Amino acid sequence: MANDNLKSTTDRRRFLGSIATGAAAVGLATIPNLNLQANENFSPLLGADDPDKWFEQIKGKHRIVYDVTQPHDIFPFAWPRVFLLTNEKTGTPAKDCSVVVVLRHSAIGYAMEDKLWSKYNLGEVFKAEDPATKKPSTRNPFWNPKPDAFKVPGIGAIPIGINELQADGVMFCVCDAALTVYSAVVAAGMPSAAGGANADAAAAMKKEWVEGLLPKIQVVPSGVWALGRAQEHKCGYIFAG
Repeated sequence: MANDNLKSTTDRRRFLGSIATGAAAVGLATIPNLNLQANENFSPLLGADDPDKWFEQIKGKHRIVYDVTQPHDIFPFAWPRVFLLTNEKTGTPAKDCSVVVVLRHSAIGYAMEDKLWSKYNLGEVFKAEDPATKKPSTRNPFWNPKPDAFKVPGIGAIPIGINELQADGVMFCVCDAALTVYSAVVAAGMPSAAGGANADAAAAMKKEWVEGLLPKIQVVPSGVWALGRAQEHKCGYIFAG
């Protein structure tokens, strides 16, 4: 019995660790019930504010959008802070800057609450390390971090938590297409989904993920859609991982 339990745990860890790679390798249409044009689970608004109106908040003198496609150490969050700090040093306070961070592809986990990270092993799913332990994170390391959680040599502690960046006006959005794909893939691998992907299980998991998004995270139809909208609002583009 013990060996069976160990094998089950090992198999599940292998599955979770392969999700990010697998979902990236397959086309959206090859995943059951994931035709984004017809699938009722793909709802760009999801009860949230109109994403086009959300982009109308971009009105700063200096404007930038960060494209975050995957976990990339601290850079997706450090670079927005660097943008604000260096603009302050050159005469433009944070309130006069506009910063947009687009979380898409395997970076969508950073838009979610800790309870989802621990419940679904999102650190393994998205290959996201805890910056402190360098192991798959069991929590969202960039939500409400300790004041001295992140330090830069020669500078010291820097406030790069999502909540800290939001307090200075940084706007975060998350890709609905990626939420649809990854929730379906994870649902298909759960013990209750024997026999393959189940539309009801996928829809239920996506609903849970959306309800578990962090405060002030805007759901957008897709990450690439959001990048286009940000640039239409005169944001410069920076790839952040």
